[in-house]
Amino acid sequence: MDRIEESLLKPEAPVVTRKLPMPRRRRTRAALALAVALAFGAGGYTAWNAWSDRHAPTREYTFTVVQRGDLEDSVTATGILQPRDYVDVGTQVSGQLKKLHVEIGSVVKAGQLLAEIDPTVYLSRVDADRAQLRTQEAQLADKQSQLALAEQQQQRQANLMRENATTQDAMDTAAAALRSAQAQIGVLKAQMEQTSSSLRGDEANLNYTKIYAPMSGTVVSQSAKQGQTLNANQSAPVIVRIADLSTMTVQSQVSEADVAKLKVGQDVYFTTLGSQTKRWTGTLRQINPTPEVVNNVVLYDALFDVENPDRALMTQMTAQVFFIVAQAKDAVLVPVSALHPIGAGERRPRSGTDSTKKGTAAGAANSGSPARASDGGDPRARFTSGRAMVRVVNSDGSLEDREVRVGVMSRVSAQIVSGIEPGEQIVASQAAPAAQARAASGSNAPRMQPRI
Repeated sequence: MDRIEESLLKPEAPVVTRKLPMPRRRRTRAALALAVALAFGAGGYTAWNAWSDRHAPTREYTFTVVQRGDLEDSVTATGILQPRDYVDVGTQVSGQLKKLHVEIGSVVKAGQLLAEIDPTVYLSRVDADRAQLRTQEAQLADKQSQLALAEQQQQRQANLMRENATTQDAMDTAAAALRSAQAQIGVLKAQMEQTSSSLRGDEANLNYTKIYAPMSGTVVSQSAKQGQTLNANQSAPVIVRIADLSTMTVQSQVSEADVAKLKVGQDVYFTTLGSQTKRWTGTLRQINPTPEVVNNVVLYDALFDVENPDRALMTQMTAQVFFIVAQAKDAVLVPVSALHPIGAGERRPRSGTDSTKKGTAAGAANSGSPARASDGGDPRARFTSGRAMVRVVNSDGSLEDREVRVGVMSRVSAQIVSGIEPGEQIVASQAAPAAQARAASGSNAPRMQPRI
């Protein structure tokens, strides 16, 4: 009884079911069916791509729409702003800078007192010259008295000689005394002229101890401080610089490759680092004939002036300068990369009606490649004749080669004078060489297989 109860109380063992393995022949058939499905899928995908490439030749191009806009061909350079009129005010005499009446930013008028040099030494020289001159004037008065006496004695001896009342020796002595008195007066007058000259020089040096403004303007720099001793024996020490900030000069450096495009009287504008949205305009005034060589680069200075009534432009500002070579307003514009040069013996453009997609694609391949930077650096050199070709997309999707007349060109855009209208779609550039090779090879080109 106990054994029966124990057997009833024990849990039943789980029932394990085993999946019998698939026969080898069935597994082989399933794998073969899957491989066939993948092969058909890959082949269909490849065939579809090849068909689409043959029926869509324009997939190797990028397109743009012809638009209107303003175009400008300019030469760019960097420059530094300087006042057009300025002067470095220095001292012509040595001494201690006793008093400085201005500072940086002070607005001065012509003739205004700027600084004073200690005048003690120069004042003493002037006093000494004046005293010496007074001494010589007194000596001159004495010599003039002696001259008058000598004249009287000589006249007396002459009267006595006519009456034979004197000797010839006395007559000669009186005449010699007269000539000596006259010579002494001449020597003294020359000494007085020398003293007067020294006095004028010392008085000028005394006046130089007070430094006045030679022009009206603004003090833009200060090179000396009050109390400093200045030595003017070797060079004139500069105390302050005064500049007229109402008119500024832009000194720009243009490379030798671009300087031939500049002409005196050419329009020019520039922007500054602090105000890149505002333009200041001017006219090219001068091109210095002597260049400056910086790191083996030949640069020519081009100068032009600009009005500065509100004093917004300051000394030593950096300017981004644009010399306008040519410009066009409200012009028909296309990218330079869309233009193709017309070479000798090149096929004339076909009309859109006669050209098929296949023929147009072949014509696009034969009409030359777009202008590239590798063609001499400047793509504009390829269109000096003013004629070019563009590829226009027709309404049916085909490409048409069309000749156009080119006007103003920059490195990016070109003005179309005739041959195309705004709103038309054109080929802007070709795809990369790898994409072109893949499109040309069709179904034989390696492609990424689709993921299943």
